[in-house]
Amino acid sequence: MSPAVPAAPARLVVLISGSGTLLQALLEASADPAYGAEVVAVGADRDHIAGLDRGAAYGVPTFVHPLGQGDDRDAWDVGLTERVAGFRPDLVISAGFMKLVGPAFLSAFGGRMINTHPALLPAFPGIHGPRDALRYGVKVTGATVFLVDAGVDSGVILDQEAVDVADDDSVETLHERIKWVERRLLVKSTHRLVTQTWRVQDRRVVWDPEPVRATGRSDAGEQGDE
Repeated sequence: MSPAVPAAPARLVVLISGSGTLLQALLEASADPAYGAEVVAVGADRDHIAGLDRGAAYGVPTFVHPLGQGDDRDAWDVGLTERVAGFRPDLVISAGFMKLVGPAFLSAFGGRMINTHPALLPAFPGIHGPRDALRYGVKVTGATVFLVDAGVDSGVILDQEAVDVADDDSVETLHERIKWVERRLLVKSTHRLVTQTWRVQDRRVVWDPEPVRATGRSDAGEQGDE
């Protein structure tokens, strides 16, 4: 991690749906001022989950914004946008959030929302990445961090790391090793996003080699034509 300490940490809102192990990695990273960011809110689509307890244990505000059966999805999306916007995030992190955001959310936070996936995209998108990789017989899979767009796991790739597939792997053992890499990769990627100047050009992220900016805020990211 860079030894430079930003004057004002970037603000992260983390969205979750479960145990919050990715959130935990971000909370622990935030304890180091050199990380350059802090988690300012944790949102979930359902109540009584461990991830909300993790956020509360660190004194981070939490909220629940459920999507009930038969609810208007567009209205839910607008409501989520308003809840998240109230925390003035520099980045929004989908950390195991099991809902797809819609046009209102992407209009507000497009290019500033990131997600992880337990496979080397564009291979094996969707919710069963490790299972699909194992069934296909690949020898290497991995983890991906990417910018969220309107598609399913189709956004611009920020970083990837490979994970070897063992001959005796089950879906569970493979997924556990990928999760470990996902957590580390998410911390690394968010640190870079908030402490370096970057832009998207032709579906590639171009990182400025210059030193960290004084504020360390993610508005350094400039979206080019994709």
